[in-house]
Amino acid sequence: MSDAIVISQEVRFDRALIEKYDRSGPRYTSYPTAPHFHEGFGPEDFRREIARSSAEKPDRPLSLYLHIPFCDTVCYYCACNKIITPDRTRAVPYLDALIREIELMARNFTSERQVRQIHFGGGSPSYLTMEQTVRLWSALRDHFHLADKSAGEYGIEADPRECPTGTIARLGEIGFNRVSFGVQDLEPAVQKAVNRIQPLELTQRCVEEARANGFHSINLDLIYGLPLQTEASFMKTLEVVITDLQPDRLAVFNYAHLPQYFTPQRRIDVNQLPSAEVKLRILEQTISRLLAAGYVYVGMDHFAKPDDELAMSQRLGTLHRNFQGYTTRAECDLVGLGLTSISQFGHAYAQNYKTLPEYYARMDAGELAIFRGLELSVDDRIRRDVIMRLMCDFQLDRQGTGERLGIDFDQYFSVENGEIARMVDEGLLEDDGRCVRVTAGGRLLIRNVCMAFDWYLANGPQKKAFSKTI
Repeated sequence: MSDAIVISQEVRFDRALIEKYDRSGPRYTSYPTAPHFHEGFGPEDFRREIARSSAEKPDRPLSLYLHIPFCDTVCYYCACNKIITPDRTRAVPYLDALIREIELMARNFTSERQVRQIHFGGGSPSYLTMEQTVRLWSALRDHFHLADKSAGEYGIEADPRECPTGTIARLGEIGFNRVSFGVQDLEPAVQKAVNRIQPLELTQRCVEEARANGFHSINLDLIYGLPLQTEASFMKTLEVVITDLQPDRLAVFNYAHLPQYFTPQRRIDVNQLPSAEVKLRILEQTISRLLAAGYVYVGMDHFAKPDDELAMSQRLGTLHRNFQGYTTRAECDLVGLGLTSISQFGHAYAQNYKTLPEYYARMDAGELAIFRGLELSVDDRIRRDVIMRLMCDFQLDRQGTGERLGIDFDQYFSVENGEIARMVDEGLLEDDGRCVRVTAGGRLLIRNVCMAFDWYLANGPQKKAFSKTI
């Protein structure tokens, strides 16, 4: 999209719309979504797609995601792919295997394919010792062509409980320049109910250390809908976050209680969970307070200060979305490394094995750890583009989209145009015949809008229950 096109970032809490569209749906970190990946797609298919993509654009940059699955203790709300163990020696063989995978994966790329983005996720990447983190970073530097720190986005998810004084400064020296801290809630009773005791002073020290050491963007994660939360308690947490911690970005997630899928959630007392009505009021007040504090709503739970790269990228129409969430690096192919990681590469997705024995066996055999994936059809790629632009821009230019994708938009999406008309009547969309725009009240329901373009929801087998869209 041209830099001349500026995206509106207005958002409004519309209770009537929210209640009308109270249903479940995908988060669209990919399209098609991960439940549609299949085991007929393997390492050789992925290598073939790398070769095709590299031939098409030899200097297309890379984004690397490294999954560190370990946590010392379990947070009951957590739905991440993780291994809970206080035995730190378990990280040793994993690190050996991960470095082996780095070596194997790097063989598929020339130095022209520069790495401009790195993200360590988990689990808890800060579970590793500093020496292990240095070793891992050195392996990346040895086998890939990394952009200078000043030109790259190099981020890590850090648990303040794992970061003694000096840790954040040392991460900056290694090469990281962005950091995300899990907070969730500052109320002691809530922290105890979810088994995550994290005093404010601990989080505050980590944030101050990141700021003092030149980290470009500091993100904090909050969760609403946790046990024992009230409107008053969550607003108290939010006020402290805004006034004392002042993050550049905030992710405010809705807790989805799905104990049938995530075993740790079975430890949560459902009688202590706030009602749907309370959660809605928390969300409404959260949006109001963050907007009043100067944050802008980027989309899908994410807020940022107006001068943050994420907010600026959205205003210019260059925002991107992948398995890491919203990102400014739309030009990058994503390479996933480590247990369960997913790569988003050209016309394909590929996912690594989910258990340590399987992952280790593949590394011992000198083969990539991919066990399933998907090669996108032409229709998949068209719909992925449309859903991506809706998720990031909250608007679709019919002619521009058609020209970019080589289709007649109205003809190709004749069925979906009926859905567009319905959503216009209900106040979710505006349509002037040239451009379809999500209304300020509809922005919170962008997943519902995207679902109208999801072929698999209407025609494919449904293999997973999704969380509520609000």
